[in-house]
Amino acid sequence: MSTREAPPPRFAARAASLAAFAIALGGAGDARAEAFDVADGGWEGCSELYEIARAELGPARVSAVGVLNWAEVGPEDGVLALHPEQPMDADETAAFMKAGGRLAILDDYGRGEETLARFHIDRIPAPAHPMLALRNKAALAIAEPAVDAASGHGPHPVVAHVQRIATNHPTGLRHPNLSPVLKIRSVGEADVVIAVAGQVGGGRLFAMSDPSTLTNQMLRYPGNRTFAAALSRYLVDDEVGRRQRGRLFIVTNRFREQGSFGGQTPLYKDLDAAVRAVTNALADARRDGLPHPLLLALAALAAIGVAGWVSRSSARPYRAPLPRYARPTPLVAQGGLGGRLGLLAAPTSPRSLALLELRSALYEAIGVRFGLSSEPTPDALFNLVRKHGALDEATASALKGVLASMARAEASLVAGRNAKVSRADLAHAAEVVDGALAACQASGPTPPSRPARLETDAA
Repeated sequence: MSTREAPPPRFAARAASLAAFAIALGGAGDARAEAFDVADGGWEGCSELYEIARAELGPARVSAVGVLNWAEVGPEDGVLALHPEQPMDADETAAFMKAGGRLAILDDYGRGEETLARFHIDRIPAPAHPMLALRNKAALAIAEPAVDAASGHGPHPVVAHVQRIATNHPTGLRHPNLSPVLKIRSVGEADVVIAVAGQVGGGRLFAMSDPSTLTNQMLRYPGNRTFAAALSRYLVDDEVGRRQRGRLFIVTNRFREQGSFGGQTPLYKDLDAAVRAVTNALADARRDGLPHPLLLALAALAAIGVAGWVSRSSARPYRAPLPRYARPTPLVAQGGLGGRLGLLAAPTSPRSLALLELRSALYEAIGVRFGLSSEPTPDALFNLVRKHGALDEATASALKGVLASMARAEASLVAGRNAKVSRADLAHAAEVVDGALAACQASGPTPPSRPARLETDAA
């Protein structure tokens, strides 16, 4: 036996080094802040919004958080959610507003609509032909304060000093009861409301379908800056604009929620939060793919597994193959009695072949015993064995059944089908054939000088 030499030990080290290099190369991307991030000073960040809110309310009253702890939020506080990428807690948001808190959700293509849907606010398309737009582009439509002339009320306090607001790829909102705040007038179609507000318990809900109006790029326009300052005051001050002691919590994109408003968290809520977190993670994975760290971990495990398999396989000795011309001829491929036995004993051969081989042996033995010149029919063979073999009724009945099963197997083989023959049936047939042959040899007459006449049932 010849063996192949194992590779040098440094092979596994090289494979591990290559895997580490691939992982390092995959994780060497530049970190980039997300849109609407208050720490991003780029054109799509919201650092200007954060500074406007701090200037209006004071630095101590504005907090940009990645984890919204409801246990730390009071009824005098306000929450501003920009482009949330997961539904907000329904119980906490409802309890917070019923107690007097104010919640503003500004979202167009995130998952804020799932939170707003609980308050019967639906998202609809923006008008295709706005009356006013920047650079005559429908995606940059101009929104104006909505005034309900029938009720006699003026514009909402958030837009009381706003004339126009520039939008950026907005969507619309629809609600049967809440007051419209901003709308986009259109040509040849109905106007579309993009901001609504209403009372929920003792608090307020403000919803807007375009958070891009508060990005650094859009805050260049005076109307947008005035709107940002008014919204910051509205979320923590009372209706007449009097200063309160409430704080403004700003959350953006993917933030987490924990705790319970009022400080009491029942067990069912903890379980529901865990189930919701898993559900959101699975939904995000289906929509956006697996997180980058998890992909790196899977790549590392795959690289380690491949390196281990290669190292183990390359170091394993193996038997040298024998040339084909030097290999022995299989028994099945041989001719004569040995090849016939090899074919019948092969695991893949059907047992019906063995049953037909047993039939041929029975017919040949009976023909030699009684000097028959041709192969008898099953009925003639049965009558001949029964007459000269002195078979009892049980043995005769068993022989007749075996002959019938042999005839069925032969017919199936001729038709190209495989007859089902169990191992027990084959053993029983061999036993019955051996008994019939033994009976014929023990009590039968001596071979006649001329062939015996075959007797059939019709004779």
